[in-house]
Amino acid sequence: MDSDYFVIGKIVNTQGIKGDLRVIPTTDDISRFELLDFVYIDKRGNLNKYDIQNVRYHKQFVLLKLKGVDDMTMAESFKNSEIKITKDMALPLGEDEYYIRDLYFMEVVTDLGEVLGKIEDIIFTGANDVYVVKNDTGEILIPAIKQCILRVDKENNKMTVRLLEGLR
Repeated sequence: MDSDYFVIGKIVNTQGIKGDLRVIPTTDDISRFELLDFVYIDKRGNLNKYDIQNVRYHKQFVLLKLKGVDDMTMAESFKNSEIKITKDMALPLGEDEYYIRDLYFMEVVTDLGEVLGKIEDIIFTGANDVYVVKNDTGEILIPAIKQCILRVDKENNKMTVRLLEGLR
């Protein structure tokens, strides 16, 4: 079942001619790739396990070399695939931390009790994530910063926010 896996990156291209994969990480700690012996690649709905041969970094990318992927042609077949790990491979959470996947479809309310909608998407930017909250009348973009996000209640699937000037 898909909920048993965490997405930790997306393969966006190849790197060089020896089969390296260029990955955009979707995890807060990109060094976590170095702690893994293997990953699962979701290639058009087919999930397969691949052993990691090498991990490097270039700009915002993780460069991943998988055993058995030895040329650019084979590596190209992985474009737009997701890199997944099982729940037991995930890093433990600290206090006031949560997994991104737990935020999807969470109800968002203001500190004044107004229901804004549900988180339908998350935009990963360089500075901070942005939550796309949708309701029947449209959407609101809320930056994932301490000034806006007051409380995340995973048990009740509710996020309380303070809307800064200009967010409406």
